[in-house]
Amino acid sequence: MFTYKNYQKNVFESLRDYFKYLNNHSKSEAFDLLKKKNSLGQAKYVDLFESCASICLRVPTGGGKTVMAAHAIKDVSDELNNSAPVVVWLVPSDAIRSQTLDALKRPGHPYRQAIAEAYGDGFRICDLDDLQTINPLDVNENCIVIVSTIQAFNVSDTSKRSVYLFNEDLAPHFGNLTSSQINSLEKVSESDLESQHYLTKKDIGRVKFSIANWLSLNRPLVIVDEAHNNKTDRFFKTLSRINPVAVIEFTATPIEGNNVIHSVSAQELKAEQMIKLPIVLAEHTSGWEEALNDGILTRDRLEIIAQKEDNYIRPVALIQAQQKGDKATVDVVKKYLIEDLKIPEEQIAVATGDQKDLEGIDLFDARCPIRYVITVQALREGWDCSFAYVLISLQNIQSATSVEQLLGRVLRMPYAKERKNPELNKAYAHIVASSFSAAAATLKDRMVQNMGFERFEAASILVPKQTDIELEGGVASSKVGECVIEVSVAPKTEFWPEDIKTLVTFKETTQGVSLVVNKNVSHEQLNQIQSYVENGVPKKDVEKVKNQFEDHRTSLREACSPAELGQTFGMIPQLCLKLDDGFELVDRETLSFEANFDLLDEKIGLAGFDVQNESKIFEIDINGEKVTYRFDSSKQLDIDSVESHLTESDLVRWLDKEVRNINLGVTQSALQNYLLKLVRHLTAERGFPLRLLINGKIPLSKAISAEINRLKHLAIKKGFQQNLPGMVIADDESLKFYSFSFKPGIYPFNIGKAYKGAYQFNKHFYGQIHDLREKTDKGATSEEFACAVAIDSNPNVKYWIRNIERQPKTSFWLPTATDNFYPDFIVELIDGRIMAIEYKGEVYATNDDSVEKKNIGLQWEKASGGKCLFLFALKDDAGKNVIKQIEDKISQK
Repeated sequence: MFTYKNYQKNVFESLRDYFKYLNNHSKSEAFDLLKKKNSLGQAKYVDLFESCASICLRVPTGGGKTVMAAHAIKDVSDELNNSAPVVVWLVPSDAIRSQTLDALKRPGHPYRQAIAEAYGDGFRICDLDDLQTINPLDVNENCIVIVSTIQAFNVSDTSKRSVYLFNEDLAPHFGNLTSSQINSLEKVSESDLESQHYLTKKDIGRVKFSIANWLSLNRPLVIVDEAHNNKTDRFFKTLSRINPVAVIEFTATPIEGNNVIHSVSAQELKAEQMIKLPIVLAEHTSGWEEALNDGILTRDRLEIIAQKEDNYIRPVALIQAQQKGDKATVDVVKKYLIEDLKIPEEQIAVATGDQKDLEGIDLFDARCPIRYVITVQALREGWDCSFAYVLISLQNIQSATSVEQLLGRVLRMPYAKERKNPELNKAYAHIVASSFSAAAATLKDRMVQNMGFERFEAASILVPKQTDIELEGGVASSKVGECVIEVSVAPKTEFWPEDIKTLVTFKETTQGVSLVVNKNVSHEQLNQIQSYVENGVPKKDVEKVKNQFEDHRTSLREACSPAELGQTFGMIPQLCLKLDDGFELVDRETLSFEANFDLLDEKIGLAGFDVQNESKIFEIDINGEKVTYRFDSSKQLDIDSVESHLTESDLVRWLDKEVRNINLGVTQSALQNYLLKLVRHLTAERGFPLRLLINGKIPLSKAISAEINRLKHLAIKKGFQQNLPGMVIADDESLKFYSFSFKPGIYPFNIGKAYKGAYQFNKHFYGQIHDLREKTDKGATSEEFACAVAIDSNPNVKYWIRNIERQPKTSFWLPTATDNFYPDFIVELIDGRIMAIEYKGEVYATNDDSVEKKNIGLQWEKASGGKCLFLFALKDDAGKNVIKQIEDKISQK
């Protein structure tokens, strides 16, 4: 079974939440709720389709958008109460259509497995040409996935596309239509007679037996891959014609009109070991031969390092040759590799429009000799060999075509698992450019515009190649390129102080002027220089200047951070239970096991489940919030009058499969016994007809899942309360196995919440700081910011970290009865102790959640035997401000 990465769990949670909100809110209101929850700025919902919602998920290159799309089918369809959806999967090109279709049809492929896990044998995969082979009995019984390009639908003249043509083979799908369905479908017209000669004037006005009408009748869920390619009026009109029930878009680079409800950062992908970062960038000013020679040496060195890995890795270099007519063409480069660098020809493959040496080649095969792939513009769409490590672009970076596409090819991590040697966790780029800053600036723009990276991220993940690649604990400034600010016109400097003038050099470029700032300027001097430059350039340059200075500061913060300089953060003990055979980490499953969780411990019932018979709306009361599930009247018959061919046993088996995804800690027989008793309770004691439960099995399964979660929570709460006094820290011998460590370079901060204030923090372990605002919406200094300043300025503090919530693999957490508790700040003191600080505003300090967090934090402190401290900080605690509270806690012995 596919195991979701943490960022994927969060994406699917947002996806489900949107459609849950949609049950009780408008499309724009649901969008605003998700936007606020996920810190996605001020964008307004763009209502593209009158009849359905259209939302977008932003996942950068390397994040596995396609496999996520396959898993999204069931999540969305369940929220739309459709256990047998019709899905139209739109891709940007025919090449990707063929690849996607092949993958969905191939047993064992992750795309197909995703759908098989959701629907068992009850699904069909086809393209538009195969659709006529779908039996009418398959509809509403099986999930039907149709892979196509938008071009197959995207025309003004419908007589020019087969999807709009009358097809008698589809006639069985159009029987017993209601009058409202007939009115909604396209009819045969005069123009159809001209293109389809077997039609006569008698056919004019008939419902057209076309693929487009078949889709409109079945209201497909539409999945759009690379959605940024399709924001045209024609695209909207085209999709409206097939009457989608919802449109789910996936893209790395959303544009205006993509209603983004969740945005994944590159740091999240790195934390889940999906991509290689940082990108080590080397600029070559002496021409293509230098870039090629050094790139080859980098690849050779990586291959030697890779020999020490457990998994087979053969690093591959992607070489971007110059266009025909230039010096370093494909033929010239290949000849140079063979004759000058003595590389065996069998190690070289050419992948261009004319030459396809990679066709049918498995680059992952240990017997494959290929180590160098020469291309010009881009490799074929969908190419994703994670052995690609080194990009060597011989085209001038300012004009290089598709360099970002090739850069994306070297980002994927082999086997999606961090390598033992840190050099194999990085990607490498050798670029022909006048300077590092010129190469970095161009690549940053390409990464932001075409690869799904935020500018904030791109500035910190491009690092210059060092003379000594290891450079552990080296001088931070040597890791950052000079600060180069590109402007259209040089600012006037007659009013600049002389000491500032000496820190800036001006160089004319083809686009204007480059301002090169001395690498050794102080933070204050950099602020002064920025102010003078902004006041001296045209208004059109001001925003660009701000971005360039902020990019440089981001790079500096990253390079100067303790994590980047090779320092380590102290090991943090975790709470355990002492068992007969050793220690067990305290988590929800341990607590439910210790409480002997049994589904039949409580009276069987489903108090929050009801049906409004007149409107055919299922309602579920979940934690005091009423969630409604409405049926699509255009597809549903009268559910009270339809006798189902399914039995009570069939329903129980179906429910068993649906709710088994919850990690229950009970046997399947125990679950089935519980479900059987519950179904009989609903039919016998609450009076629900079995056919009603069967027709509403999806909302029923949601209600049952919520009830099982409630029962499980009761068991965990019981286990938590019973075991809290006995929670311990492992002994010294076992402590390393039951401790948490923050890793250098792994800090998946939320881009929308990243700290961007003027205050210069000096002790934060990572270059970036998650979720820390300097000012409130009303302009006052935020309380958590004041707490961070107090931590950073305390002389007893060595390092501190703004802990990231909902990141169980990369953040420190303590258990509670309801969920993991992530203290706001984790502090390493100079004396080696670890302090966790949870900051609470006065209004929240005494609620049940805060009391529970305080109790578990104090138990962690008590169990540590002096190794750990826990502070529940307040703005004012009996007259003591947060600075005094921190000082007092540190002085505690």
